[in-house]
Amino acid sequence: MEKLVVEAQPRERKGKNAARQLRRAGRLPAVIYGGKQESLAVSVEPRAVERIMYSEAGHNTVFTLEVKGKGKTPAMVRDWQMEPVKGSLLHVDFLRVALDERLRVKVPMHTRGEAKGVKQEGGILEVIHREVEVECLPTDIPEEFVVDVSELGINQSIRANDLPIDASKLRLLTDANQVLVHVVMPRAVEEEKPAEEVVVEEGAAEPEVISKGKAEKAEGEAEEASTEGEKK
Repeated sequence: MEKLVVEAQPRERKGKNAARQLRRAGRLPAVIYGGKQESLAVSVEPRAVERIMYSEAGHNTVFTLEVKGKGKTPAMVRDWQMEPVKGSLLHVDFLRVALDERLRVKVPMHTRGEAKGVKQEGGILEVIHREVEVECLPTDIPEEFVVDVSELGINQSIRANDLPIDASKLRLLTDANQVLVHVVMPRAVEEEKPAEEVVVEEGAAEPEVISKGKAEKAEGEAEEASTEGEKK
């Protein structure tokens, strides 16, 4: 692997205004911390960081951070902030690392091949998790894990403990039984049936109303007749 060197310059001014001025000047505000040392505010060349971020190892890349007047230290990109519209870097955090101390890192997982459960059985390949967490020395961090899914049939899966992990160098921190990718049958999509229209025939309700009216009328007439009879 090519040894990468990122040059940094200490910065005395902090805050949003100072950070904006740095960006306008073509520099990227950054902070270095870790390694049982005090944090240090610096500025770096944005392209130097972008080369690391878009490399095969990405933010897991271990490089040499050379701070003017402060010496050199192995480091990694620990965190970063992006401009939401343009996608450019706004800020980056560097972590000092000791090459003889183990780290916890997340490594991306990629699939290879076409599952037979998809090709022959009409299933769907679902990737549940795209990275796993491991513990290892900085120099042993893998760039990625690649798993072959060609033999996966319906309802078959690949779990974290199926990854090609060198136990002499890496310790798996993700749950060993965690499903990373599997093949499932497509979910049946039930078409929504339109609500059945209740058709009421014209005049169907009228006889009931009329009958009720007639009954009330007849009842009233009977009451009148009874009253008149009593009077007589």
